[in-house]
Amino acid sequence: MAWGEFSLLRWLRESRQSRKLILLIVFIALLLDNMLLTVVVPIIPSYLYSIKHEKNATQIQTTTPNVVSTTMDNFQSIFSYYDNSTMVTGNESDKTRPREPHHAQTEQMIVNVTPSPSDCPKEDKDLLNENVQVGLLFASKATVQLITNPFIGPLTNRIGYQIPLFAGFCIMFVSTIMFAFSGSYTLLFIARSLQGVGSSCSSVAGKRRDDKDACSQMWLHNCVLSLSLAVGPPFGSVMYEFVGKSSPFLVLAALALLDGAVQLFVLQPSRAQAESQKGTPLLTLLKDPYIIIAAGSICFANMAIAMLEPALPIWMMETMCSKKWQLGVAFLPASISYLIGTNLFGILAHKMGRWLCALLGMLIVGISILCVPFAKNIYGLIAPNFGVGFAIGMVDSSMMPIMGYLVDLRHVSVYGSVYAIADVAFCMGFAIGPSAGGAIAKAIGFPWLMTIIGIVDILFAPLCFFLRSPPAKEEKMAILMDHNCPVKTKMYTQNNIQSYPVGDEEEEYESDE
Repeated sequence: MAWGEFSLLRWLRESRQSRKLILLIVFIALLLDNMLLTVVVPIIPSYLYSIKHEKNATQIQTTTPNVVSTTMDNFQSIFSYYDNSTMVTGNESDKTRPREPHHAQTEQMIVNVTPSPSDCPKEDKDLLNENVQVGLLFASKATVQLITNPFIGPLTNRIGYQIPLFAGFCIMFVSTIMFAFSGSYTLLFIARSLQGVGSSCSSVAGKRRDDKDACSQMWLHNCVLSLSLAVGPPFGSVMYEFVGKSSPFLVLAALALLDGAVQLFVLQPSRAQAESQKGTPLLTLLKDPYIIIAAGSICFANMAIAMLEPALPIWMMETMCSKKWQLGVAFLPASISYLIGTNLFGILAHKMGRWLCALLGMLIVGISILCVPFAKNIYGLIAPNFGVGFAIGMVDSSMMPIMGYLVDLRHVSVYGSVYAIADVAFCMGFAIGPSAGGAIAKAIGFPWLMTIIGIVDILFAPLCFFLRSPPAKEEKMAILMDHNCPVKTKMYTQNNIQSYPVGDEEEEYESDE
């Protein structure tokens, strides 16, 4: 046994530079982050509704009035079945009153009963008000991550990915335990906000391992996100229905401990690595209109599913009488289609043009979202949700590589900051979507909420045409055209790369002619 443990530790130490093992660590970290993001979607609306009704029932039981005691002190009548006589006992004043013949009376007891939380709480004001609470709770994670990302991106460029990745694990573990044992809205809100900090560390650091491997990093992120979207909501709703609220979070906490233990042996979080090349400042990237268009596509496409996540379970409870496990299973078509879309168009988008793939994806998202309110039962949600997930997969698989391509073409090829911008766009969708969506759903209803975000996505789609052939940055071209630098200038386009000889090589080129 001791020899086996020693061999395992020795293997872990020898595998510190193994790309496969590091890939596994990053995969588990990103999977935990996205699983925790999606597993709460079907749990929180139903759990908050049950908490509020249990609290109301307890308050009513403790304030039940006592009505009978006042009359019983002054008067009592005892009926004897032996001789069919009635004896009256009480105060002296009562004895002087003429006794009336006995009448058998049935006393009616009035009991106030609060309806327990059911699977069909139609026309419940508490359920309508819950749109805002659930929306703010879901948006808190993305809002905190939105604030943290601009600091994590440059920090990752400066010190390497090990320390942020391990810090993300520690924060994520604490957040998961809080979700498991929190029994109030305030504690759940704190746990969700804390998750935003850990998610920022894990997501940015997980994508910033090696600039030479940018495409595989994006492929890994899309695969993890699609897998967590496919597993998270159904896993959370089924475990919540049949095991309990804490069970899915305890499973995720065990997964976090496994990942943290491997990180300690392999990644050596205490060792910092200096950046090999200084990246473009974050503000400079934010001024690039092409990066803004790409980030806007990510934001508005994911805002659709972000508005759907808190509002759809509440709308299903109100209109479809859906059970708890159905609240998560309803997202299964979107999850599976996202998994198909990201993997399918990761290859096709390069052939058909990533800008065209993103444009079509934005149009399909808008049309699918407009069709969601027409569903009358859970089966009517299959087609619209499938279209939403598939189209968002088209946008994400196209826009994430475009973000890296734009940095290569127009800026310094260091990707930490541009990945942070992509995460900021993703977080803006999940920050604005649930918070604004909850207020809109409460004010004008769920169907109008879907109409608004559907029209926004359709109107934004034509902007993706500008990403068809973005020009190279003039400053970068001027450096490459310097005759003192004997390198080849490359003119980038979406379809090919043309090389132009410069300097000494240009003279050789002319002499050959």
